[in-house]
Amino acid sequence: MPLEQLSRSNSLQPETASKTQTKTQPENSPAFDFDITIVGGGVVGTTLACALKDSGLKVGLIDAQSPARAAARQQVYAVSLLSGRILEGIGVWERILPKITTFRNISLTDSNRAEVMFAPTDLKLDRLGYVAEHTPLLTELQGFLAEAENVSCVSPAQVIGVEYQDDGAIVEIKTEDTTENTDNATQKLRTRLLVAADGSKSRVREAAGIRTRGWKYWQSCITLKVKPEKPHNNIAYERFWPSGPFAILPLTENRCNIVWTAPHEEAKALSELDDDRFLEELHRRYGDRMGRVSIASPRFIFPVKLMQSDRYVRSRLALVGDAAHCCHPVGGQGMNLGIRDAAALAQVLKTAWQQGEDIGNVRVLQRYERWRKWENLVILGFTDFLDRLFSNGWLPLVAARRLGLWILQNLFPLKQVSLRLMTGLLGRTPQLAQR
Repeated sequence: MPLEQLSRSNSLQPETASKTQTKTQPENSPAFDFDITIVGGGVVGTTLACALKDSGLKVGLIDAQSPARAAARQQVYAVSLLSGRILEGIGVWERILPKITTFRNISLTDSNRAEVMFAPTDLKLDRLGYVAEHTPLLTELQGFLAEAENVSCVSPAQVIGVEYQDDGAIVEIKTEDTTENTDNATQKLRTRLLVAADGSKSRVREAAGIRTRGWKYWQSCITLKVKPEKPHNNIAYERFWPSGPFAILPLTENRCNIVWTAPHEEAKALSELDDDRFLEELHRRYGDRMGRVSIASPRFIFPVKLMQSDRYVRSRLALVGDAAHCCHPVGGQGMNLGIRDAAALAQVLKTAWQQGEDIGNVRVLQRYERWRKWENLVILGFTDFLDRLFSNGWLPLVAARRLGLWILQNLFPLKQVSLRLMTGLLGRTPQLAQR
C-alpha cells in the first residue's frame, strides 16, 4: 500500500480512526516521506505535532493505538500555568479550557498540621493552574491536529525497526488496516528526524542505545476519582504524610482526583480493600473539609520511579516527555515537563528550518537538549527532595520541615519563587507561551 494511501486510511480523527481524510502535502522535501516523524500519539507527542502545524514541515505521527483508544485512558493531569500558555500559543487552548477545571489556590500541609496556602495574588494573577482529565484533553488535541494540512497520522501502527543514516532515518512500521480485511502490512518511511514520544519504556530510545539513570522508589500510587458532599472550591491540596504525599485535585462536576502515595505493600493492601474499608482509610487522610466522599471511579495502582536519559538527542533522533525523563508525581510536574519539551523542540526545529539548517543534525538538536535537560533535572531533583523530606517520620526532621513550612508561609520572596517553580514560570519561556 502506498504511503499516501496508508496515511489517509489511518488519518487521526477525534471520533474514529477509519474515516478517510485527504490532505494536501507541501512538496518541499521530495526525497523524504516526512521531515519529522513522531512516534507516540499521547498528549506530549500530539502536542508536538500541533505545535508544528503550519510550520512548512511535513510531519508524520505514528501511534500504536487508534485515536479513540488512545484517548480512552483514565489519567488525570495537573496542568501548569505555563502549559496552558503553550497550548494557548498553539491555538488549541480555547477548545480545552471549557472542559477542564481551573484551580485558584494550592494548600500544602504536613500531616494536616503546618499549612502553606498559595493564592493567585502571590503572583498577581487570577489562577494558579488547571486539572485535566486525559480524554477531553487528548480528544481536543486530536481534533485540532486533524485540521493540520501538513500532518499525516498513521495508527494503529508499530515501529519495528529504524535505520539511521547520515542525512535521515528509515523507519519501518507494521500497520493494522482498519478499513479493509487485509493482513497487517509493513511500510518503510524516510524522514529527516525521528522523535520518540513513546513513553518511559520507549522502544525507540532503547533501540538507539541511549542509556537512562535513576531509581525505583519504595512507593506506589493509588489513583481514583471521588465525589465529596461539599464543594471543592477549586482548591488543589498536597498533604504530606510519613507514608507519602496525598494529593486532592479538583475536577469538573464537583469531583476530585486522588493521588495517594504509600509504600508498595501498604498501597497494594489498600487497593485490595472493599469500598467501605477503603473509604474509612481514605477519610483519615482526606479530612472533613469537604464532608464525606463517595467513590466515583475504579482504583488504579502504579509504581513510582525517577529516570533521566543520559542524552536527549543523537543524530536524526530526539526524545521528549517520558521517553526522556520521569519524575515522582508529587507536585504534578510530569506531563508539564513533556509539554515544555514539545514547545522547546518545536521552536528549535522551526527556527533551524527557517534558517535553512538540517533539522536532524545533532548540532541543531543539541540546542534543544541544552535547553531542556538541565531544566528537567532541576524539577526531578525538586520532586525527589520533597518526597524524601516529607515521607519521613523522624522527629527532628518533622520539626525542621514544619519550621520550613512556617518560613515558606511567612517569607514572601521564598514563597513566590516556590510558586513560580510549581507553576512552570521559573526558567526559559518558549516563544509559544509568549504570545
